[in-house]
Amino acid sequence: MCLGVCCCCAALRPRYKRLVDNIFPEDPKDGLVKADMEKLTFYAVSAPEKLDRIGAYLAERLSRDVVRHRYGYVLIAMEALDQLLMACHSQSIKPFVESFLHMVAKLLESGEPKLQVLGTNSFVKFANIEEDTPSYHRRYDFFVSRFSAMCHSCYPDPEIQTEIRIAGIRGIQGVVRKTVNDELRATIWEPQHMDKIVPSLLFNMQKIEDIDSRTGPPSSPTGGEKEENPALLAENCFRELLGRATYGNMNNAVRPVFAHLDHHRLWDPNEFAVSCFKIIMYSIQAQYSHHVIQEILGHLDVRKRDSPRVRAGIIQVLLEAVAIAAKGSIGPTVLEVFNTLLKHLRISVDFELGDRRSSAGSAAFSTSSKESDERIVQNAIIQTIGFFGSNLPDYQRSEIMMFIMGKVPVLGTSQSLDTSHLGDLGTRRIQIMLLRSLLMVTSGYKATTISNALPAPFLDPLLSPSLMEDSELRQLVLEILHNLIDRHDNRAKLRGIRIIPDVSDLKIKRDKISRQDVSFMKKHGQQLYRHIYLGCKEEDNVQKNFELLFTSLALTTIELANEEVVIDLIRLAIALQDIAIINEDNLPMFNRCGVMALVAAYLNFLSQMIAVPAFCQHVSKVIETRSVEASYFLPETIFKDKCNLPKSLEKHEKDLFFLTNQIAESLGGSGYSVERLSVPYVPQVTDEDRLSRRKSIVDTVSLQVDILPGNNTEDKIDNTEEITFEALKKAIDNNGLEEQEKEKRRLVIEKFQKAPFEEIAAQCETKANLLHDRLAQILELTIRPPPSPSGTMTITAGHAHYHSVPVYEMKFPDLCVY
Repeated sequence: MCLGVCCCCAALRPRYKRLVDNIFPEDPKDGLVKADMEKLTFYAVSAPEKLDRIGAYLAERLSRDVVRHRYGYVLIAMEALDQLLMACHSQSIKPFVESFLHMVAKLLESGEPKLQVLGTNSFVKFANIEEDTPSYHRRYDFFVSRFSAMCHSCYPDPEIQTEIRIAGIRGIQGVVRKTVNDELRATIWEPQHMDKIVPSLLFNMQKIEDIDSRTGPPSSPTGGEKEENPALLAENCFRELLGRATYGNMNNAVRPVFAHLDHHRLWDPNEFAVSCFKIIMYSIQAQYSHHVIQEILGHLDVRKRDSPRVRAGIIQVLLEAVAIAAKGSIGPTVLEVFNTLLKHLRISVDFELGDRRSSAGSAAFSTSSKESDERIVQNAIIQTIGFFGSNLPDYQRSEIMMFIMGKVPVLGTSQSLDTSHLGDLGTRRIQIMLLRSLLMVTSGYKATTISNALPAPFLDPLLSPSLMEDSELRQLVLEILHNLIDRHDNRAKLRGIRIIPDVSDLKIKRDKISRQDVSFMKKHGQQLYRHIYLGCKEEDNVQKNFELLFTSLALTTIELANEEVVIDLIRLAIALQDIAIINEDNLPMFNRCGVMALVAAYLNFLSQMIAVPAFCQHVSKVIETRSVEASYFLPETIFKDKCNLPKSLEKHEKDLFFLTNQIAESLGGSGYSVERLSVPYVPQVTDEDRLSRRKSIVDTVSLQVDILPGNNTEDKIDNTEEITFEALKKAIDNNGLEEQEKEKRRLVIEKFQKAPFEEIAAQCETKANLLHDRLAQILELTIRPPPSPSGTMTITAGHAHYHSVPVYEMKFPDLCVY
């Protein structure tokens, strides 16, 4: 009777409950009853409005079974739910999903690892289902928190611990896939979610044994590897997360990386940090790369007070990021990157000098350790600047070169990079660091014309350090010039200063000089000559300085020399020889012999490049004589460690020197215009001399105006004399002109050494006014036609007096003012 009542009651129960009850066998070991499961599935598809009731009833049974630890029935219930989810795709599935997620949450909350894994697997299956309509009310906050906690599982059993962590990573991956395809996908990118997801993935990624093997573009590991290795699975999930990031949420995904690296002190050593950001840069869309770079720069500013090694680690990460971003889009961050790096370069120098001052009485080991750490930071900054700059297109690289050059502090000028509080030592360190950065940026730069590589606003400040009393600064300037001038990669062939037996063996590459390059040398050639000339007169020059000066002359010959430039370079070489012979600057004997060796090496190179037999013969004869009688005038001897230097050079024979008249005679026979060879080279004056720290500026500068020994201006005006054609011929006599120029230079130098500044300034102003008036007269006379063929005129300008010469016969050769 009782049984009949029970059967009657069961028959009165709702059909969906009876179908659900039938799928559970008496013994859970038998598993899901497949025939009844098919009936339940058919019923759910036929009557989708019943799905929410089916889900609620299944959830009720599962909750009861979880509490009673009847895990066999729990497994059956979850299997049934999974099959229903896969089969039903109607709009009525939304309430059913809520019941399903409630059941998954129950499993994740339990302390049983098997149930947690079971719930995760069901959630992952659900995440792979594409729903027909979006759910505007569903949130996954609990699942993000729970899966993140599972990623940090510390279960005592290592195997179970790994299983739980894998489940947590797969759960996060499921959340990401589900939300990014949903209309409410922005919710997953909120900071409160990213602050849990990203550190959880990074925590598992730290277990990768071979980091470098997986820091490139996304790989395709096998399914078994991903399932068994938490590190691999976390990395792929991290890549997938970043790959789905968009413009608005990129920063939210990257900032937790910095927090994780800071918290776990992973900047020193920074292998893991570098690998993370390589993964980031390869995973995100290329157009968002500048977001990551901006975040790294911002974090560098935040950590600017940290230890040098931490800052160096961050800069190294920036270098790796920039190396990848430079191949794609870097957006508007180019100048920001360089500006920030240069600012931190100044900060590093400030810290280095501050530690040195504050540690004056402490242990030497501690001080040197701090300094070496700061040097690591500085080298990392320079390497980053150089690598970034070298990967930029030419037009941007030119801007960066100008930008960095504008930061180099020069005495007497206002710079945007404040170094006033650093003192002379700090300023020198900043100069060296910035020039090293500029050297890195210019490496590999190939401009079509020299005017593009060395525009006037860049050339003038670049050559300013040529007046500095620091050999390292001058070396850096020369190396930068080599980078910009050498457009055919000939520098390596010219490395070292030596007498080259046969230049053709070097296989020098060169093109015909373009009109733009010829124009550049007419405008700025004197600046380059002057830089080389002054560089040879420095007392602290070492072998490397002479080697770089030789390379500068050789590259100028290869890239920029036409016939006119060749004559100028020979004049410069003879002037350098005069530096060593006359020794007005009281240079040490090593420097004098070094200059002589430089001139020999260069004229040997030049004579073979222009291939004038008589010129080559004269140069070879002098070199052969030197090798026998004065080998210390040759680079192979003077730059040896132990070289016997002469006591004086005054008693040497002329056979040891390169003679202007013989060079002029040899070149004149080959069609060269050698008239200008008779005019000694004297460097032009520039504004740089007022900013110089050299001991005696006037020893190396000619003022372009003549200052007479007398102080009376009227006497100078009246001191005129008419010059006949014969007098002009006599005036260009080689020997007489050389003696006049030497005496003239001596008087000018003596004048500037002894005369008061006000007197010199007044005379310069007077001379300028006189020159202006005379030029006006010349222009007026040349415009008016002469009254008769025999008409004459007299021009007076300082020392130069032109006698009565018929106007229609008068010719104006190239005027060299010296």
